[in-house]
Amino acid sequence: MTLPFKLNLEPSRDKAVLRKQLQAERLSLLDRHQRAAHLQEVLMVWLISRPETTIGAYWPIKGEFDALPALYRWSEAGGSQERRIGLPVINRETKQLTFHVWYPGCPMEEDAYGIPKPKDTEAFHPELLLVPCVGYGPGGVRLGYGGGFYDRTLAALQPAPVTAGLAYAHGYVPWLEAEPHDVPLDALLTEEGVAWQR
Repeated sequence: MTLPFKLNLEPSRDKAVLRKQLQAERLSLLDRHQRAAHLQEVLMVWLISRPETTIGAYWPIKGEFDALPALYRWSEAGGSQERRIGLPVINRETKQLTFHVWYPGCPMEEDAYGIPKPKDTEAFHPELLLVPCVGYGPGGVRLGYGGGFYDRTLAALQPAPVTAGLAYAHGYVPWLEAEPHDVPLDALLTEEGVAWQR
């Protein structure tokens, strides 16, 4: 599936500028809602065959794809098997994320960055972690916001969860390469399907 709208900007080789370009492009996608609907379908189909019962996700900001509707459907389809969804809570000292149970209607509060997080729910270790991407490159390379929260978290989580990046296809940057601290993703999903998987 090829969707009709893409800005014709040459991606910057400066990562800070590239992040701003890709965020502006994502926010200006005229068909973003259509892309989101397609990515909901891709994610739901991909999750059908997954064995994990605990998934860490994220609260969408800055035009990011909202995975929570698909995850809620996944959790409800578990039957007798308990499936849990978690949202990140930032540890100010370590700058790492812990994941706390989320469900529709659970009490929420803002974190230090103004992002909603679950209030007083149980923390758990996710077996699968859905990671938002500003951009992405070959081989599971992810471009985030530059804060390093996910890289630090993934370096510390043992056992390491399976990681799946979620992005819109406009964010593909073919020359993007991993830096020494980058932890490559295990899979990357876009509205066009599974873009990459180990």
